[in-house]
Amino acid sequence: MMSCIRPGHVTCMLIVFAVGSVTGPVSAESPNDARPQSRYVQISGIYPHLAVFNQPADPADRPNHGECGIGAMAVWADRLWYLTYPQHKTQGSNDKLYELDAAMNVRIRPESVGGTHAGRLIHRESQQLILGPYFIDRDRNVRAADLRELRGRMTAIMRHLEDPAHKVYFYDMEGALYEVDVNSLDVRRLFVKPVPGWHGKGGYTAQGRLVIANNGEAGPASGYKNLLVGGPAKGEEAGVLAEWDGTTWRIVERKQFCDVTGPGGIEGSPDDTTPLWAIGWDKRSVILKLLDHGTWFTFRLPKGSHTFDPTHGWFTEWPRIREIAPGRWMMCMHGQMFDFPPHFSAANRQGIRPMCTHLRIIPDFCHWQGRVVLGADDASMMNNPLCGQAQSNLWFGSVEELYRFGPAAGWGGPWVNDAVTADTPSEPYLFAGYSQRVVHLAHDADQVVTFTFEFDREGNGTWTAGPSVTIPPRSYGWFIFDPDEKAEWIRVKSSADCHATVYFHYFTPRIEQQSERAIFQGLADVDGQVASWGGLIRPATHNRSLQFLAQRVTPDGKQTEEGYFEVDITPEGRPIVQKPADDRTQEVKQIATFKSDFTVDEGSAIVVDGDGRRWRLPKGNPAFEKYLGQMRAVREVATERFLAHILGTFYEVPRDPRNQPDWSRMKPVASHRKRIVDFCSWRGLLVLAGVRTDAGDDGHVFATPEKPALWFGALDDLWKLGRPCGEGGPWVNTPVEPQDVSDPFLMTGYERKCLKLSHTASESIRFTVEVDFDHRGFHPMLAIDVPPGQTITYEFPRGFHAHWVRFRVNRPCRATAWLTYGVYDAETGQVSAALTHP
Repeated sequence: MMSCIRPGHVTCMLIVFAVGSVTGPVSAESPNDARPQSRYVQISGIYPHLAVFNQPADPADRPNHGECGIGAMAVWADRLWYLTYPQHKTQGSNDKLYELDAAMNVRIRPESVGGTHAGRLIHRESQQLILGPYFIDRDRNVRAADLRELRGRMTAIMRHLEDPAHKVYFYDMEGALYEVDVNSLDVRRLFVKPVPGWHGKGGYTAQGRLVIANNGEAGPASGYKNLLVGGPAKGEEAGVLAEWDGTTWRIVERKQFCDVTGPGGIEGSPDDTTPLWAIGWDKRSVILKLLDHGTWFTFRLPKGSHTFDPTHGWFTEWPRIREIAPGRWMMCMHGQMFDFPPHFSAANRQGIRPMCTHLRIIPDFCHWQGRVVLGADDASMMNNPLCGQAQSNLWFGSVEELYRFGPAAGWGGPWVNDAVTADTPSEPYLFAGYSQRVVHLAHDADQVVTFTFEFDREGNGTWTAGPSVTIPPRSYGWFIFDPDEKAEWIRVKSSADCHATVYFHYFTPRIEQQSERAIFQGLADVDGQVASWGGLIRPATHNRSLQFLAQRVTPDGKQTEEGYFEVDITPEGRPIVQKPADDRTQEVKQIATFKSDFTVDEGSAIVVDGDGRRWRLPKGNPAFEKYLGQMRAVREVATERFLAHILGTFYEVPRDPRNQPDWSRMKPVASHRKRIVDFCSWRGLLVLAGVRTDAGDDGHVFATPEKPALWFGALDDLWKLGRPCGEGGPWVNTPVEPQDVSDPFLMTGYERKCLKLSHTASESIRFTVEVDFDHRGFHPMLAIDVPPGQTITYEFPRGFHAHWVRFRVNRPCRATAWLTYGVYDAETGQVSAALTHP
């Protein structure tokens, strides 16, 4: 017998726990494009011939070039200019300055001096582009500053406060501030380290002050000796946003901050009245600071990823706010892209809208020749032996294509176990632009607390009353906002002094195009009847090829080694598989053989973190279990974070402090039924092993007669595989006691969620459903009584989201808790995990 509980039958929109409550493939330029025609192959917006490398000839220096990110780019003198960086070179390196013309011909400038740099400024008065240490005039003549004097990792270049026509400031990642003459290139160090923080990032001058950002806190105590203000971090302090008026330094906020800019962009502030913006984060959410007419304002926005979170700041690269089309700006921060209005000010706060989430690491971006250009830090060697040589590439595409990356989704809030004062409003938190919005609320007061929300509906700073939510003493509840509710910003007040958490989860399903999955037609189905090319793939160390230890995989899973191959490119950038004279089979096997990164039982996939904690994930197509141990599960594809592939779902997984997967903060990317054996990043491309043996050329598979083939695309193509889905649970007829609690089961990132509960006891069993919405512990969300012999089905309300779910029971029994994640099927009235499979 089966009963069904729907959300509306339990409560309306608020649950308070109480006992008894229940693009198609492209391989050449479009003939209609106004740009000069290019002879080069393009794959998902990436030109393989533009891949950048920085491995030096001296083997002793190679460990110092473990990454090769594209740190800064700018359009100047009819060219796109960009430079690469290694992880820590303060006096030059093997990195280069690149000059790209409209036909995609690239020139490596002979003036290149290298180093770890990401600053850029167009100096109006001298008509020079300053990109890292390079000064480039209108005739494309390049001069480089003396890196023995301008020593450090230059992350920001700013207009001068006193002599802007002749001088600029350079900000070093280690904290030093320099002054450089734009004509003579004379260098003078002004400060060794005036403010705290250990990972200097952005800087800008506006409204008569210089503002610098630092997003890390991981240096030695001795490094604080030169500070002019502030000191070692206390509590949750990390990094800094600080200002200098030419005389005195002042700390604006002791949090992790990245970019600082304004409506003048990389040309600098046009006058002393235009606003200044800074972006950062803390444990709660993304922080947007606004400086307007000398006053600082604070706004908060959701995080789209946890891969950027560590307090050392290394995993962020350079999030930016920049123009991506004439008059159109974008903020790229914490795994999300936002439309950012260049008019954003204290008087006009409207217009910030989420665009998408992304997997690519984007140190810089701009618009050029009618396209958006994204930089990257694609493949690093740091704690990543699967990558033989660091490399990255650019992505070219339209603004509209950005919206077809991942769903607009994120989480965060103004309060996370914060001491709050009654009737004192929180900082504003973004409300606009998401179709599903749930807020989780908790407090520790020994009395009932009412949380009252207020809306800034017009984005002008005028607040009007919104809904109120009442939470019992020392308890938890949640509330789903009406999808039709319109406002730019939301804030909240508590009716009592207490420690409170107010934490939002937002979600908008990504826009799918009917034909978008056609790019994967060359991949074999996991339950299909066609053989495929599997094997091990790895960017080589000895050259710039992709190593490919090929296997032929039959439909029943039998594997036959086909030998060692290498993938190079033709002069036009077409990938080509070759049989080299030097057989490196054993090298690839030793480095790249698959590991057992997860296990499977009747209910789910199970992963275990470095602390021995178990985390459970839904299953996909049952055929994947036939290939256990024969497919890559975890590897780094974008620098300093992991991509996991488990039973037909790809996941983004942060690194933990030990450089192991932090499974607790993972999120799903896409689910599918393709027999993908291995995956990696090479020349900025995502490469997948698992191509049908009968696949032909289609712009993603480049078949060669009698040679194995691979699939090539962009990392953010993965979203097109299919919306995350799956099913499973932590208990399947499992003996449990009242003191037991199930393993956490992943909940975040799934559009619709359905729970089925049953047991074998002869009396009614109460199941308690607990959720973790902020990675700081579980809260009882719901109690469901399940009579003997029945299965109770509970559909989570549309719009309810949390990171993890787990279960308890009130009596000994054999219990089953089964979750189905997918989309709602109007014909059956059920949530289906199969509808999203291509």
